[in-house]
Amino acid sequence: MQQLPDLSTLSSTQMGALVLELWAVVQTLTAQNNELQARLNLNSRNSSKPPSSDGLNKPQPKSLRKAGQRPVGGQKGHKGHTLSQVAEPNVVVTHAPPEHCDVCHGSLGQASVVEARQVHDLPDLRYQVIEHRVLQWICNCGKTHRGAFPADVTTAVQYGPRAKAAAVHLNQYQMLPLKRTGQVMGDLFDMPMSEATILSANAEAAQVLAPTVAAIAQELVNQPIVHADETGLRVNKSLHWLHALVTEKLTWLGRHEKRGMTAFVEHGLLPLFKGTLVHDGWASYRRLGGRHSLCNAHHVRELTYVHEQLKQDWAGRSIKVLLSANSLIHQLRAQGQIDYAAPEHQLQVQVLRGLFEATLVEGDLLNPREQANGQRGRIKQSKAANLIGRLRDYSDDVWRFMTDPNVPFTNNVAEQAVRMPKVKQKISGCFRTSDGADIYCIIRSYLATLNKQGAKLFDALTQAFQGAPVQPRFG
Repeated sequence: MQQLPDLSTLSSTQMGALVLELWAVVQTLTAQNNELQARLNLNSRNSSKPPSSDGLNKPQPKSLRKAGQRPVGGQKGHKGHTLSQVAEPNVVVTHAPPEHCDVCHGSLGQASVVEARQVHDLPDLRYQVIEHRVLQWICNCGKTHRGAFPADVTTAVQYGPRAKAAAVHLNQYQMLPLKRTGQVMGDLFDMPMSEATILSANAEAAQVLAPTVAAIAQELVNQPIVHADETGLRVNKSLHWLHALVTEKLTWLGRHEKRGMTAFVEHGLLPLFKGTLVHDGWASYRRLGGRHSLCNAHHVRELTYVHEQLKQDWAGRSIKVLLSANSLIHQLRAQGQIDYAAPEHQLQVQVLRGLFEATLVEGDLLNPREQANGQRGRIKQSKAANLIGRLRDYSDDVWRFMTDPNVPFTNNVAEQAVRMPKVKQKISGCFRTSDGADIYCIIRSYLATLNKQGAKLFDALTQAFQGAPVQPRFG
């Protein structure tokens, strides 16, 4: 460590130079400390970090909705699920009074129903065994005539379509690990299954459903608006990537070793898409054709960081402008009173964008961009400066939700699609093989799509094992 010089021997000029040098070191160390402290303060509320990364130090929940925006309880139009009596019960148990009065001891005669109460419960869930027997006859002429087993009865002992559908549903959609899936099958149905049996059922389901999932992928390519996202996937201790393309009614998931353009090309979907792609602003999506729309939920989180951690008020005003615009467009769409080409609407957009740009100008003053100093390569900028540049450079994509029908404010539907695979990894660990990950993507794509369309997933899987999978609705 360099020793401090004897200050008594320094001239005023040397003393001034030393002070400037020490001040520069203080400034550098302060900036480094602020950056490290800012990293520690990153969480799911003010960055793209997932909630699972918050650990035990979770941030205090803070809704961006205004107080009183929605009434307490179920919202208008929400379908309730209150337990109610049915008209035709399966079993009726009567509870009659005594045959004689306990006062006068006279006969009470015929009683009538005055009140009914119903108990909704499950029947005995123990499995049943169906035995298929083949008969044969020998004709008088000597020829033997023999019956035939159904095409799907191929071995001496096997599991039926409903049993395999239950196992696949629990393991692939409800995300139970293989061992626990076998245990649940034993606890609920007295039919414990081995891990190998469940894996075999998964592979069989994926083989049957692969053509349907391919049709889902092709339909997504032809949609006017599609959401895209990607997330890391652990496969045999290596980092792979789960890619998602979704709409409100369709979901497609695919695995690849790469995250960017190589994966896009080999999957063969995004390069063919010509509509509006909604995403989080990752650079590889920019290399694709068509129009783009950026997820403003990401922008709000990043602006929250600048506002709360860096104490810059312009970011708070930026959030208010974005949320006000989103509230306005929701209100207009709900009322059916929106004409995107009308001068009045275009004026509203211009006013809101003008207010937003004014906040960015204020942010420029507090976060000046670092200038090139002769070194090669890009100059590292602060997080706030990078955010301001992105919001300005891609302003049309930030405000696409205000100018394009059906383009949403966020990319939430895509983020929801990749959330459950992350949950599965936390419960069950990584995928052991790439084939296992591919099987999961096929089955999850199919079930997530049918779930969005209101189908009963267990019945759909049962029909798939019977060779006639339910097809999703397109168009």
